[in-house]
Amino acid sequence: VLPSSSEGFGVAEKIVLLTFISAVILMAILGNLLVMVAVCRDRQLRKIKTNYFIVSLAFADLLVSVLVMPFGAIELVQDNWIYGEMFCLVRTSLDVLLTTASILHLCCISLDRYYAICCQPLVYRNKMTPLRIAVMLGGCWVIPTFISFLPIMQGWNSIGIIDLIQQRQFNKASNSTYCIFMVNKPYAITCSVVAFYIPFLLMVLAYYRIYVTAREHARQIQVLQRAGAPTDGRQHHPDQHSTHRMKTETKAAKTLCIIMGCFCLCWAPFFVTNIVDPFINYTVPGKLWTAFLWLGYINSGLNPFLYAFLNKSFRRAFLIILCCGDERYRRPSILGQTVPCSTTTINGSTHVLR
Repeated sequence: VLPSSSEGFGVAEKIVLLTFISAVILMAILGNLLVMVAVCRDRQLRKIKTNYFIVSLAFADLLVSVLVMPFGAIELVQDNWIYGEMFCLVRTSLDVLLTTASILHLCCISLDRYYAICCQPLVYRNKMTPLRIAVMLGGCWVIPTFISFLPIMQGWNSIGIIDLIQQRQFNKASNSTYCIFMVNKPYAITCSVVAFYIPFLLMVLAYYRIYVTAREHARQIQVLQRAGAPTDGRQHHPDQHSTHRMKTETKAAKTLCIIMGCFCLCWAPFFVTNIVDPFINYTVPGKLWTAFLWLGYINSGLNPFLYAFLNKSFRRAFLIILCCGDERYRRPSILGQTVPCSTTTINGSTHVLR
């Protein structure tokens, strides 16, 4: 929630801007609703622990599209804030809360994928218990409160810059009022580090380890294929199921890497500017702030489409919902397949070749 500075926009420009913003909001609402309904209705998706974080993330993005973006769009197009100072603080707090919650969810997802792919199954089961998942989800919503509602309602972010904020809240030339959210240096650093830089560092480390593990697994598979492992002619359903699970987990990790990358591309300009602006005497143009802010908002509507195009399980669940349960898109049984396979052993682990 920053100075929109939409002065100079003509009628045609405002129509184009409003159409684009409306499309973003609609995309975010429908897409995140679809993700939540898909996980709730699909029994196989509910079995995957990661999807509990994905549903909570979709809920946070849905709240952004319903409680934050519409009011920002109205102010941007009308060049005026008409809802009062108190509601401006509430909307600002919600904006910071939900944005931080989103990236903390992605951080938890990366840790979940790290334990699932880089550690033994027993370690993963011990680490990701239902209680620990509940605690992590609670932290994703409680921690952002300490950098959103608490300091903003108390005015800690405006200490030392109150006069500058009041000066920018009212434009005498156009007789307009704005919902201004400016931050002092301590709050800018603290908020950005907690909400973006620390989680981003954890995600980079986790996904780097996942990438190394996936690359090593692919190298071992290539060795097996070149070696031409002997076939004993028998079916090994448990090993086949484990191999399928490893492939599924690796593909899910790659999908989540792309999702995290899109999130960083959308929000990094905002958080970099958020730290730099107080140190250059708040000289960043208002329109640049608005562009960076809405670039971040676009991410709230982007995740569902990433799931649909990159994750086969979500794509199937979406098709079932949109096609009213068409049997063509039902999930075939993995254990019921009878695919010829051969086995070999590397470092004490049995690998299956179909």
